[in-house]
Amino acid sequence: MAINIINIITLPLIAAFGGDNQAQGYLLVTILYGSIFTACHWFCFAKTKEVVTPPVKENIPLGVQLKAVMQNKPYLIALAGQLLFGVTHYGRSANLLYYFKYVEGNEALFTTYSMVLMVPSILGAAAFPFVFRWLGNKGRTAALFSAGTGVSMLALYFFNAVETPVPFYICAALSQFFFCGFNTAIYAIIPDCVEYGEWKTGIRNDGFQYAFVSLGNKLGMAIGTATLAGVLGMLGFQANQAQGAAVQSVIHHSFSTVPGVLWLITAVVLFFYQINKNSYNRIIAELAARKEVP
Repeated sequence: MAINIINIITLPLIAAFGGDNQAQGYLLVTILYGSIFTACHWFCFAKTKEVVTPPVKENIPLGVQLKAVMQNKPYLIALAGQLLFGVTHYGRSANLLYYFKYVEGNEALFTTYSMVLMVPSILGAAAFPFVFRWLGNKGRTAALFSAGTGVSMLALYFFNAVETPVPFYICAALSQFFFCGFNTAIYAIIPDCVEYGEWKTGIRNDGFQYAFVSLGNKLGMAIGTATLAGVLGMLGFQANQAQGAAVQSVIHHSFSTVPGVLWLITAVVLFFYQINKNSYNRIIAELAARKEVP
C-alpha cells in the first residue's frame, strides 16, 4: 500500500520540484524521501523498547550455522524462492516507469497504474490465511500465488493501457492481488524453517536464517536490476529519447513475459516445500518433548 502511494505521488512531485529540469526534480524528491525515511528510522529507534527478556543465545560458529542450513531443505527452497523473488520483482519494478514512458508513450499512466493496484494489494494480503487454511502448506500457498502472478503478467503482454485499458488494468490488478498474497506467504515460511532446522540439527539460528534469506532477496535485487540495465545499455538505450525497436521490445517483455515466466519458475520451486500443518505440529511437539527431558 505504501509503495503504491509513493508511486502515485512521485511523478507529480518531480514535476512540481523540477519544472522543466527533470533531473533536478528527481534529485529533490530523492532528498525528500531520504529525509523522511531517515527521520522515521530514528523515531522507531528512539521509541522502541524491549518488553520481553530475550533468551540467552549461544555463540554458534558461522561454519556450523552454514552446515546446519545446508541440511535444512525447506529453508533452501525458501531461500531459492527469495532469490527468484528479488530478481523478478525488483527487476520489473526498475522497468515500470520505462514501460509507460517508452512503450505506452505516456509516463503519467504510471500514476493511474499505481492507483489501480491499491485495493488488490490489500485483498491479496488478506487472502493468504484463507488459502493457507485450504492448502495447509505455506510453501504451496506461496506457489499458488506465484503462479497466479505469472499467468496475469504473461497476459499483460497482449494488452496496453491506451488501446485496451480494461483488460490491461484487470490483468494488472490480478497480478498485484496474487503478488501481495505471495509476498505475505513467502515471509511466513521462515519461522517454520527455523523450527525444522532445530528439530533436524539441534541448532536454532533464527537470526542467521532471517539474515541469510534477506541476503538472498537483496542478491536477487542486484541481479535483476543490473541485468535490465546491462541489456538496455547494450542495445543503445538513451534516456529521454525515442527508443529503437529492440529497446522497446526488451522493456515490453521485461514488464510482462520475462517476469511472468520467472514467477512460474518460482511457483515450481516452492511447490516442493514439504512442511505442512501436520508435520509442523509434530515438529513442535517433538521439540517440546526434548526440552522436557532433563
